[in-house]
Amino acid sequence: MNKPSISILLAKPRGFCAGVDRAITVVEKAIKKYGPPIYVRHEIVHNEHVVKELEEKGAIFVEELSNIPTGKPVIFSAHGVPKKIPEEAKKLNLSYIDATCPLVSKVHTEAIRHYKKGRKIVLIGHAGHPEVIGTMGQVPQDSMLLIQNVEEAKNLHLESNEEIAYVTQTTLSLDETSEIIETLKIRYPKIIGPSKKDICYATTNRQEAIKLIAKKCDSLIILGSSNSSNAKRLVEVGIKEGCRNSFLINNKDNIPWERLKNMKTLGLSSGASSPEILVEEVIDDMTKRYDVNLEEIAVANETITFNLPRTL
Repeated sequence: MNKPSISILLAKPRGFCAGVDRAITVVEKAIKKYGPPIYVRHEIVHNEHVVKELEEKGAIFVEELSNIPTGKPVIFSAHGVPKKIPEEAKKLNLSYIDATCPLVSKVHTEAIRHYKKGRKIVLIGHAGHPEVIGTMGQVPQDSMLLIQNVEEAKNLHLESNEEIAYVTQTTLSLDETSEIIETLKIRYPKIIGPSKKDICYATTNRQEAIKLIAKKCDSLIILGSSNSSNAKRLVEVGIKEGCRNSFLINNKDNIPWERLKNMKTLGLSSGASSPEILVEEVIDDMTKRYDVNLEEIAVANETITFNLPRTL
């Protein structure tokens, strides 16, 4: 029996970014250096597969520092933490290793600089996301406001005589964030922004790759966990660019075969915290059902790496 033919357009870049790669390596090296178990505050990155693998190696993920015995360092996740968390660690006599992505740390530095210059700070981001909680926790509560969309930007009421600056979460939709920033600039022409965009290179590249392939696809699969901001944004970009049948799955076991009936062209990518093995497994499953023509569509070649913390 002949298998139906499909084309798979594989987005490049996809999967791990330098910040995620660094954070995972921090946990693995800490386990080797100090021996298991090693405690990590919050999921090191937002991916179930990664978390499970690290748990098997000896990592224990907790939300509260009070759940960690003294004696070994605690690792802070790639999303960053409020200033009060290292202070709490010191009070509990816990040493710590900070695996915050350097590009998130850059946003923290910007926020602190604006605060020291007396500026009111607007943070563009998603409420409740660990990165947003971490960034807002760099400065006193009343010095930063969170807005999530254009509507909130339009309804923002700030004193016209105070200096205003903005920073953003690193994993947002490029287009939506640009609209929010334009709205802020119209309302507050003197608002101060970062010299380089806060949305990170990896988020940018992955979204640009999706823009390139989505128009050519019947369906689009993004591999990533449901709590991954950057993975969810890729699905949104796919839908906005014309591929309405775009969806997020954890792994090959979640492929919605019913939604892929009569498919001719499939787009495939993965969020910045998703390992490549998950993509490979989806392709393997596709080849069992289809005669696959695989084509990689590249928009950038990523070579960025980040140094590990000195303690490791």
